[in-house]
Amino acid sequence: MNSNGPGTDVVDLDRSRLPAHVAIIMDGNGRWAKKQLLNRIKGHEKGSETVRTIVRTSREIGIRFLTLYAFSTENWQRPKSEVGALMTLLKKFLKNELREMRENNIRLFALGEMERLPADVQETLQETMRLTEANTGMQLNLALSYGARSEILGAARALAGEVAAGCFPAAAITEEMLAERLYTKGMPDPDLLIRTSGEMRISNFLLWQIAYAEIFVTDTLWPDFGRDEYLQILKAFQLRERRFGNVPA
Repeated sequence: MNSNGPGTDVVDLDRSRLPAHVAIIMDGNGRWAKKQLLNRIKGHEKGSETVRTIVRTSREIGIRFLTLYAFSTENWQRPKSEVGALMTLLKKFLKNELREMRENNIRLFALGEMERLPADVQETLQETMRLTEANTGMQLNLALSYGARSEILGAARALAGEVAAGCFPAAAITEEMLAERLYTKGMPDPDLLIRTSGEMRISNFLLWQIAYAEIFVTDTLWPDFGRDEYLQILKAFQLRERRFGNVPA
């Protein structure tokens, strides 16, 4: 799917059948920059503009939860100069977008190993979350220093500790109990997962939560992903029959 097809407008969407939770693997910043003969950081800067567009569109149409895969646990292995630039860009984004989030009733939440972020970024992130925690229009989740296997392992360890402490027997553990110990506690699972750049993999993102998500992969690189293509994907989502393992009625 690409952004060159026929346009889709918000009026084409059935507001009663929107996904409650959209998750996006934002991929392709580096390749976009290479195609433009720019350094990778310029790609990340351009990608942050796409973030702004998709957040605004999601809020406008009534998406309740939007989760963006911003920085994975594996991304720490990138060159220090790139990681440092990404952290600077993240801090700048949080500061620049705070006013808009407050004005548009958007709550910011972070998923991941926050303790691994630089201290100044942690401080800005915590302050932004504090200043938006009462907002109820939409929740924007940033997956930062996030890895799904690590998340599930942490939940399993928490349950194991509670079993060892005699809180309940291991046989009493349910899916709901494990889900309550994930970063996404209290949120609906994603109905829709979008990945840009054409890569056919999940990349250790929300492995538990996307068990029944509808998946859309677009060849469009993240900096070129825009409002119209996003609306096209949402329209296509509404045409899919979601059976959750059942048979058609």
